[in-house]
Amino acid sequence: MTPPLPTIRQLQFFLALVRRESFSRAASDCLVSQSTLSSAIKELETILDSQLVDRSTRHFSLTPAGKDVAERATKILAETEELARAAADRRPLEGPFTLGVIPTIAPFLLPIATKKLASKFPKLELFLREDLTAALAERLADGSIDAALMAFPYDLPGIEWIKIGEDPFFYAAPAGDPVASGKPLRSADLKESRLLLLEDGHCMRDHALDACKMRRDDVSGAFGATSLFTLTQMVRAGLGATLLPKMAVDAGLAANNGLIVSPLADPAPARIIGLAWRKGSGRREDCELLADHFTQSMNAASKKAAAR
Repeated sequence: MTPPLPTIRQLQFFLALVRRESFSRAASDCLVSQSTLSSAIKELETILDSQLVDRSTRHFSLTPAGKDVAERATKILAETEELARAAADRRPLEGPFTLGVIPTIAPFLLPIATKKLASKFPKLELFLREDLTAALAERLADGSIDAALMAFPYDLPGIEWIKIGEDPFFYAAPAGDPVASGKPLRSADLKESRLLLLEDGHCMRDHALDACKMRRDDVSGAFGATSLFTLTQMVRAGLGATLLPKMAVDAGLAANNGLIVSPLADPAPARIIGLAWRKGSGRREDCELLADHFTQSMNAASKKAAAR
């Protein structure tokens, strides 16, 4: 069991006494009564199990233990004051920040979003961790990451999050696919296709099914991909068609694989991209700034893709 430790206030009272060599003057400096200061010194002696003030003479003096404590307390309070100043002077997004990102966002948003982060926040030390949503939720809860860039809806107890933007789904298929027409497709149209999605465990699979009002039975079980890159390769090879989020389409994932994309009928099914952090972690301001930066990056990428 950890023994009780002196409080900062007790050390402040003791050093005031050492400096003023008088209980009454020290109490006045500390804006407390003499009895309050005297009680605090006695409590400090009890905690340290040592007499600090020599009370055998009429003149103020310290015991050897008191002199040692005074020297150490001076260093402790100096460090504590420096800590308080550093915390007060800290600006948002300074120092280490560990960000988790799901695989269906990381390769499309991070390359464009992180370019300007260094110039915006030169003292930010960003560490990135890519993982599935369930694993990132656990890391958020245990404090091993500061925030997570992920897709919603997703139930996260004890977590706050802010919306970055919406990411609509598109139907992607090889050239000549009978369902792909370039016109907005309805959920009923998708059921006529051999639809391939990411394997279970990827939240995008569930988001795509829910958004398009489809059942698990509507999706082909012939292939369960672990990444959107692999998934598009399988579609390119003729195994079927798939649903891709707009950020992947904007990044050229479909075009680079020779796939054609069709929008889905309004209201367009979409997943919500958001940034999540632990309640009470003190990271709200950091995350609000990051979320705003990611929103700008998403919008810029979308405009750039529309201009091509």
